[in-house]
Amino acid sequence: MAKPLGPTGEFFRRRDEWRKHPMLGNQIRHATPGLGIALVAFGIYLVGEQVYDKLYKPHPPSSSSH
Repeated sequence: MAKPLGPTGEFFRRRDEWRKHPMLGNQIRHATPGLGIALVAFGIYLVGEQVYDKLYKPHPPSSSSH
């Protein structure tokens, strides 16, 4: 059997009811499935491209005449 909350417990239970409202749930997460994975993949791509550019930077054409 559950123990009665008392005035303090009842006060905090009422204050937290807004957290369970259906409009404030994980709607952003459900509206954009896969967005987090896509952002991580894009970040890895950007870092990889920077590393690739540093390692295989094209040499500027030399102006020496042969």
